[in-house]
Amino acid sequence: MASSPCGNSNFDSGLEIKTRSVEQTLIPLVSQITTLINHKDKPKKSEHTLAAIHRVGQAVSVAVGRFVAVGEAIATENQELKDEMGQACFEARRAGDAIAQLTDVGSAMPSQSDGRVTVFSDRTGMVKAARLLLSSVTKVLVLADRIVIKQIITSRNKVLVTLDHLERVSTFQEFVQIFSQFGNEMVEFAHLTGDRQNDLKDEKKKARMAAARAVLEKCTMMLLTASKTCLRHPDCDSARINKDAVFHRMRCALEQVIEIVTEARSCGENKILPAGIYIGIKDFKSSVECLRENLHSLSPQSVAGQLEALVEWTEDFTDSAYTSHEQRQAILGLCQLARQDTQQLVHSWVEAQSVHAKEATEDMEVAILKTCQSVNDLRRELHKVAMGRASDLLKVHGEQLPLQALKAAGAEGNLEAVAQYSRTLTEQKEQLVETCRLLCHVSGTEPLEITCIHAEETFHVIGPQIISAAQTLALHPSSKIAKENLEVFCEAWESQLCDMALLLREINDVFEGRRGDKRPYLSLPRPGKHSANLKTAKAVKLDAEEQTSIAKLGLELRLLSSDVDTEVEKWEEQEHDIARQSQSLTSMAYNMYLFTRGEGLLKTTLDLFHQAEVLSEEGLQLCSSLRTFSTKLVDEEKSVVMTEMDKLVALCQQLQMGAKTPVQVKTATFQKVDSSIQTTRSILAVVLSLLPFCNKLNKKYKSERTSLSSPQDWRERQDAPTPVKEEGALNGQNSNGFGVKSLEQHMAGLNLLESK
Repeated sequence: MASSPCGNSNFDSGLEIKTRSVEQTLIPLVSQITTLINHKDKPKKSEHTLAAIHRVGQAVSVAVGRFVAVGEAIATENQELKDEMGQACFEARRAGDAIAQLTDVGSAMPSQSDGRVTVFSDRTGMVKAARLLLSSVTKVLVLADRIVIKQIITSRNKVLVTLDHLERVSTFQEFVQIFSQFGNEMVEFAHLTGDRQNDLKDEKKKARMAAARAVLEKCTMMLLTASKTCLRHPDCDSARINKDAVFHRMRCALEQVIEIVTEARSCGENKILPAGIYIGIKDFKSSVECLRENLHSLSPQSVAGQLEALVEWTEDFTDSAYTSHEQRQAILGLCQLARQDTQQLVHSWVEAQSVHAKEATEDMEVAILKTCQSVNDLRRELHKVAMGRASDLLKVHGEQLPLQALKAAGAEGNLEAVAQYSRTLTEQKEQLVETCRLLCHVSGTEPLEITCIHAEETFHVIGPQIISAAQTLALHPSSKIAKENLEVFCEAWESQLCDMALLLREINDVFEGRRGDKRPYLSLPRPGKHSANLKTAKAVKLDAEEQTSIAKLGLELRLLSSDVDTEVEKWEEQEHDIARQSQSLTSMAYNMYLFTRGEGLLKTTLDLFHQAEVLSEEGLQLCSSLRTFSTKLVDEEKSVVMTEMDKLVALCQQLQMGAKTPVQVKTATFQKVDSSIQTTRSILAVVLSLLPFCNKLNKKYKSERTSLSSPQDWRERQDAPTPVKEEGALNGQNSNGFGVKSLEQHMAGLNLLESK
């Protein structure tokens, strides 16, 4: 419904609604205006109905008046929008007054036949007022949204200025002062861009924003250690190269964020989404199946051209040095089969056209089915090759042998060994980059394609940065800061491998039809040496007997994780906090399950305990979302949710305390592993019981919000004070209180229930 205003021909071309907050704010208004206009079909009303309509009209007018007051305040605070906002507010107020007048009982005409009252005799005037109101309110919202964009740009500019200062500092004292300021500015920027990312309607833009923010998040720690290393060793070329690469990547990520929020087009825009085989096959099948309805919708040459483009893209697989001979032959054979089936389809198609058939003939139908089947078989084979390659690489690289060797060689000051292991790491980097390219072909959705591209770029950049950091350490083996710097870049590499493992799950889920457009959790906290906990704990691996004893427990965890995933998929609002955070929990629980099998990227007990701690934090975030959700429930429903939430809080705190408690004896370590997995299993069990209940309630209240409430309910909402959330900005300054969120609160009064 919210798209209705956008489709009005009277709207300015620049009023496309790009954010969920603007869209959701308009929904109640569209609903009420539609309800009023629909009364035209029954112009004669009883006194009771007439009074209800009158109250609705007056309510719309009052709510619009308050809404306009906020818009005018925005104009006062932002002079560059004053004229446009003032005009839009004037039109909205005029339209609101017109609707109030048209629904005024005093202007209604009594019928001579039955004494009932006729309203909306000026139907044209009501439609005109409604269109003007929707258009002007939308314009006010879109203009207000510009303020959010302006805040992000201003924040980015502050970060850039401080980044320039950081790059030029020459003393540690100056660096510490400026980096503290830089950290505060980055926190502000992260909050603004995080809110924007969640608000965007376009899934591709959301994925690009997530990728850019992930770069900034990870580069902040790299920038700290790389800069300190450069200050400690100012004449070291490898340290300078290492630092310059971090600053360059941060600037690129900052620029990408601004391109997304302002919809600017950079010279690299065309590289964002290269052609993918999965999408190409989907388009090819769509073209072929359209022939059933219209034999003249396409030309035979265009269909053959589409197939040849697909075959050309498969060369990324067949030309790879890492593709086995058997896999290469299978792909080439399926490409040839697809060609033959397409040629047969074209032959049948031409014959059908020659006899002036109006729809696909029987021969054509058979050829269409065979062609679609052959490209499906090709897609399956390519998916198997890409996923198999990626899984194998993750198993091999999970041991992190080149990284460990580089650290050891650097600490020994062995430049020759550093050069040797650098070549090994470079080869691994090239394998990972190529594999990400293959995954991009089979990802299945554009957001996942973007995530694959992000992974490819990350491996491509971090590989050389690890090498330059190792070279610096080899030149200064006694330097603690150089050693710490190398650790940070190695952790970034390991973190990207974790993200890649999650990406594989998402791609596989899409391929098997279990999920829609999902993205990996790029911004989840990652375990690492800079986590303040467990610094003195010893990382150990479980022996075969211990591994066997927890295998059954791990399997139970895996089954529960799958059940929770299934419940999450039933949510219509996949971006709802409860659904999103529950899915995040299952992803981390899946990593713990892999640990019980001796697989995955959690190699030691210390890795497992770090993961358990992060999972507990995400669980507590889910509890916070449940508490917020419960505020709109009635007593009985609220009691059920709060009872289960209390259980969840206790379990998360238990897991968190257990993960932080240091142990020394191996027996105690195994008991801690067992306890962590059992508690995680209990957490998932509670989440599994909550999800269907909350989903049912969410649908129920969402349905109620779209209908008209009684005038009494509306009056109660109008009498209640409007809550305004104030978020303190950094450095003690208050953030701009005006914006889309404030407007949402004032528009909420339009959410009325239809009177009988």
